[in-house]
Amino acid sequence: MIKYKLKCKDCNISFDSWFASSKEYERLEKNKYINCHSCNSFNIKKTLMSPNVLRLRTNKSENFKDKKTFQIKKKIKEYQKFIKNNFEYVGKNFAHEARLIHFDNKKCNKGIYGNVTKAEITELNEEGIKTEIVPWTNENNN
Repeated sequence: MIKYKLKCKDCNISFDSWFASSKEYERLEKNKYINCHSCNSFNIKKTLMSPNVLRLRTNKSENFKDKKTFQIKKKIKEYQKFIKNNFEYVGKNFAHEARLIHFDNKKCNKGIYGNVTKAEITELNEEGIKTEIVPWTNENNN
């Protein structure tokens, strides 16, 4: 896991965000999947930040780092399990289903989750349909 300090070029807000790796950050940035939690802009860039250097004197420090990474992954998996158990998966039809619920008052016993493009997220938010991006992992191990 790696933490970056990010800055929204539209509203000038700075915030920290965690990523699985620097490659994962680069992939998400390239595909414009990183957005501002304040104004929902996708015009986000990394800012300069000082490295967080740990002095590893004993194996206890390494165990702490591994334990923290494990705890973060475990928490993400708990969220995923909660979402899977309490929301309906609509796959790539997320934007369509969200509009049916919002505008047509479609009866829905559960919330929905699924896949959506950056453009669809922007359109949904412009239409007043609040969406959230949730960290998701397909790892089956650990």
